[in-house]
Amino acid sequence: METAKNKIKVVIPAAGAGKRLFPHTFTKPKPMVYIAGKPIIGHILDRMKDLNPEEIILVVGYKKEQIISYVDKNYSGIFNIRYVEQEEQLGIGHSIFVARDAIGDSNIMIALGDNIFKAKYFEFYENHINNGNCAGSIGIIEVDDPKKYGIVELEGENIKTLVEKPQNSISKLGIAGVYFINDTPIMMSILEKIINTKKRTHGEYQLTDALAEMVNSGCCFKTVPVSARYDCGRTESLLEVNRILLDERKNVNNVHQKIDSVIIQPVAIGDNVSIINSIIGPHVSIANDSDIENSIISDSVIGACSHISKVNLQYSIVGDEAKLIGKHNSLNIGDLSAIEF
Repeated sequence: METAKNKIKVVIPAAGAGKRLFPHTFTKPKPMVYIAGKPIIGHILDRMKDLNPEEIILVVGYKKEQIISYVDKNYSGIFNIRYVEQEEQLGIGHSIFVARDAIGDSNIMIALGDNIFKAKYFEFYENHINNGNCAGSIGIIEVDDPKKYGIVELEGENIKTLVEKPQNSISKLGIAGVYFINDTPIMMSILEKIINTKKRTHGEYQLTDALAEMVNSGCCFKTVPVSARYDCGRTESLLEVNRILLDERKNVNNVHQKIDSVIIQPVAIGDNVSIINSIIGPHVSIANDSDIENSIISDSVIGACSHISKVNLQYSIVGDEAKLIGKHNSLNIGDLSAIEF
């Protein structure tokens, strides 16, 4: 028997090209980048199962077919899913606006497609409901460098101001990438005005600007605390997120073929993976249909259909269908020698 759905729609902006993740997003959209056993979008949707929303609206664009195929295959039996195309990637505010017909007047939760949270979304939803009568709630987390984030300043329990990537800020409360909006018609009318007047901040139509105008017009916004957020939008953070998510997993060892090899948990190994004469782990993710031989790999992510042989990999990201082959060295080393490779 299906449990009752919460009266909220979820909007996930997932249309961007993910330029900060190049070269891994040359061939796939950012939400399909693989870490800790599945694409980023899979980790996000897994954390929404307890929320059980009315509908999930995925705003897609860049290489959208890959997202649609993966989500339909793995989550269409769990959620009601609708896809909306954002033909031009002009910012988060624009992505929400293009989904206006699908959203209607419904209460919505916006969850960015490159953030994974330690908590499940139902926990954020409960905190929002406990905020009582308000126009919405915004997830916040303390940040070290306010210039890189949308920033909120509080007055008591209410949000006083919101600014996108301020040069100077007295607040370190960053917008964490999860939003609850009750007054959606007001937000849409403000977004329409921003887009019609071509008001861009940092080159994009910002959701933060629309929310700031709502606050300035008298709408009451409160906050939802976020204890831990994993930013998957930058290459340098992917391996850290991979480690954190693997540490949360139960030990899984599903190797299609393992010969004369050692697996050091935690690892995530996909279907039809062959490992021969190798040491794998800890903190290694290997996607489907890859084969590893005569190698030592730790703290790394290996894409699907890749072949790796005779290498020692640490802190590395290898994409799909890659071939990486080293060669064994023969050495004759004298006394008191020091050699580094």
